[in-house]
Amino acid sequence: MATRANLSVCHAILAALAILVPAGAGRLACAAGTAVQRYVLQAGDVQLEVSAPRPEILRIRAGQRGLPEDASWTVPASVRQSTVPLAVQEGSTEVVLSTTAMRITLNRATLATRIEDAGGQVLLADAGEGLRFTDGGFQIRKRMPADARYFGLGDKTGGLDRRDGSFTLWNTDHFGFGPASDPLYKSIPFLIGARESGSAFGLFVDDTWRTNFDFGKAARDVLTVSAEGGPLDYYVMAGPAPADVVRQYAILAGTAPLVPLWALGFQQSHYSYMSQAEVQDVAHHLRADHVPADVLYCDIDYQDRNRPFTVNTTAFPDMPGMVATLRAQGFRLVLITDLHIAKAAGQGYGPYDSGMAIDAFVHNADGSTFSGEVWPGASVFPDFSRPAVRTWWGEQYRGFVGMGVAGFWNDMNEPALFQVRSKTMPLDVMHRIEEPGFRPRQASHAEMHNVYGMLNVKATREGLLAAAPDTRPFVLTRASYAGGQRYAATWTGDNLSTYEHLRLSVPMLVNLGLSGFGFAGDDIGGFAGDAPTPDLLTRWIEVGAFNPIFRDHYMQDKPAQEVWAGGAEHEAIRRHYIEERYRLLPYLYALAEEHSRSGLPLMRPVFLEFPSVLSDGAVFSSLETAFMLGPDLLIAPPPTPESSAAFDVRLPGEGWYDYWSGSPVSGSVAHEHAALARLPVFVRPGAILPRQPLVQSTSETPRGRLVLAIYPGPDCRGSLYLDDGVSMAFTRGAFLRQSISCQQEGDDAVTVRFGARQGSWQPWWTGITLELHGPGALVRQDLPDMPAATTVRLSVRP
Repeated sequence: MATRANLSVCHAILAALAILVPAGAGRLACAAGTAVQRYVLQAGDVQLEVSAPRPEILRIRAGQRGLPEDASWTVPASVRQSTVPLAVQEGSTEVVLSTTAMRITLNRATLATRIEDAGGQVLLADAGEGLRFTDGGFQIRKRMPADARYFGLGDKTGGLDRRDGSFTLWNTDHFGFGPASDPLYKSIPFLIGARESGSAFGLFVDDTWRTNFDFGKAARDVLTVSAEGGPLDYYVMAGPAPADVVRQYAILAGTAPLVPLWALGFQQSHYSYMSQAEVQDVAHHLRADHVPADVLYCDIDYQDRNRPFTVNTTAFPDMPGMVATLRAQGFRLVLITDLHIAKAAGQGYGPYDSGMAIDAFVHNADGSTFSGEVWPGASVFPDFSRPAVRTWWGEQYRGFVGMGVAGFWNDMNEPALFQVRSKTMPLDVMHRIEEPGFRPRQASHAEMHNVYGMLNVKATREGLLAAAPDTRPFVLTRASYAGGQRYAATWTGDNLSTYEHLRLSVPMLVNLGLSGFGFAGDDIGGFAGDAPTPDLLTRWIEVGAFNPIFRDHYMQDKPAQEVWAGGAEHEAIRRHYIEERYRLLPYLYALAEEHSRSGLPLMRPVFLEFPSVLSDGAVFSSLETAFMLGPDLLIAPPPTPESSAAFDVRLPGEGWYDYWSGSPVSGSVAHEHAALARLPVFVRPGAILPRQPLVQSTSETPRGRLVLAIYPGPDCRGSLYLDDGVSMAFTRGAFLRQSISCQQEGDDAVTVRFGARQGSWQPWWTGITLELHGPGALVRQDLPDMPAATTVRLSVRP
């Protein structure tokens, strides 16, 4: 077996020879024995390296005249440098490299690749000239099987399936985007390919430059990935199931940290609440109307002249007092802090003065400090590629954290600029990379643009942890790159108050979840455009109640869009759905904790839980506008929510239950009428759903008993997760985790098994109530708390 040291020497020799060997003069390869940690092959002036961070993940790097720098803003060095052995089979024209889960065949002359799983199914194979370098960038072309569907790339518009579309990754402030608008705010170059058999693979192209993914639009049945610059460095994941691919991508890009519990509550925002009195009035109205809510936002107008990290003390004369009053009412406050710093020399503006003192801002190509127009007027922009600048940025939050402000919202971080056609910085603006693991150097904005927003929220999160190390940060970002979920939640940007955008919200959020961003939402009711009709706002709140982030947000000069807009009848329906979310918080919080460990999103496509739907076009099409909340709830919004037409929901199999009535659904098709007050929600057969008594905010401890709603079926299971909801104590063992399962015993009884609890956290409930759903009357049984492994027999007959 080749050693790392021997291969490193070989690589160094190849890198030197690559400069001397003319194009087409032959091939060079590193190999030793029958297994290697990395395999390098050369054809002409192109060098290609294959390694395997895990048996089910292959990494391919390639460059002209040597391999590119081994560095990444997404994949940690510990993952990139960890390899499993590759078994080598040398042939005269091909080389086959294998792990226990995958194999890749390399053409010696062309470097064409074919990647298969251990069973021989092709996951990804080059089409024609599979690899080409041109004008400082690259292009790879892969065959698209006729039965393959493609998902991911974050919150791109269009349908759930990316096939036959073409998408550009270049973070862009796209106000009022439409159903075909592209590019948008985020660049996440990760996709999942899924076949009708239910098998799947993943592809992550780790390149921060402007990139394009064409799914057979330009060339029939060919996936083309091209970039304007940067290294060719991509990973292929073997699955085999779609959920396996999501977990494998999480190994590369990381998972989102566990959010505070209050971030799963209802959130109210507006651009802008113009005064302290207005914010307090909204809080009072929510409480007076008994609408559960946890979060209020202040947009830019709380600031002095739109300058970040300031307060307009005329409109907000007592910000600390307002924060304390809101906290006493059960509200957390989130403040917007855009990244543009007002260029205000000699005006006593601390962020500008302290930033200039350490040369914190990006520079023009001539070395002068770059300035652009944004909300404060002329502004300068931190160079977040420097750790020292990120530390400086994080220190700006200490004052607000000391006041008790709970979260922060980093907007405009594509970065967005006014009065320029490109909407962003010139491509020749210079950043200085001083990041560990990178070679220190200057980098153009063309290279850094897509990671700028991610590095912004990395700095924010690090600053919040430095200011309050035992408090879970909450950061919301508009722009990001692959891996940005490690630092911030996100939303889909400046949408419109239309039914079209309500429909768009589901595939956008589902694809975001598949792309790592499981804590995501949209602006409920629509941010821009005409005011939503009362019916539209009601329908949007119904769907939003089952989204990971549940925030009503709208822009200035629109009529009120709070829960009470449109009258008492609509408010009552909306309140009902918000209340239902709060009752489901034990389920939601367990999903959030699972997401923080595995990467599995809270809001999922149906095929993630039921890959068999991929084999039936009619079922897949019926469920394309539906989604799962975790493994147990299927939410099926009307496909045309503005219409009163009846519609059918094709469920994945039989045995499902109607969530609202608890009754079994007959067969696998639910016939629905488009009633305004009803959003169809179904429960998986075999689900165990935890529910709590209603509270008005997560600051309020539920009183009474925990309900476990049991819906008998195969693989009957559920789980509980609990901690204090706000601190980092869960990392020290202060949590509660418990598994629950059930089994039908003929027609007479169900056996419920409680696993032994893990962790030291003590629950709030006084006991547990089992609720058994089925074709007959609801059966209830009260139990004491069940901390130890216990089996309970529940009679089906009341």
